[in-house]
Amino acid sequence: MLSYRVRAFVGTLRPGTSAPELLPEAVDFARTLVTVEAWDVEVVRRRARVTIRYQADDDTSARQAGWAVLHHLDERAEIEGRTLTRRFGSRWYPVRA
Repeated sequence: MLSYRVRAFVGTLRPGTSAPELLPEAVDFARTLVTVEAWDVEVVRRRARVTIRYQADDDTSARQAGWAVLHHLDERAEIEGRTLTRRFGSRWYPVRA
């Protein structure tokens, strides 16, 4: 299996969304689509950035799952700087559309 990750900066939460629940809910949603390897929230330049790393068979299925997860996040908070990358060795490269 190949390793992929989605990342997004999280801004204002939408009504009904709790900050402590945002990432766990996104991970639970991702698990319905793919095998989740890891997840994290970090502060980059004073902004929260979430990362969900997962496995998929190919770029097509990884792209579908990744954009679904990003859409899930976007329904719960304002997000920007969305990326979908694939791991080659120790580096991450953008997945082409």
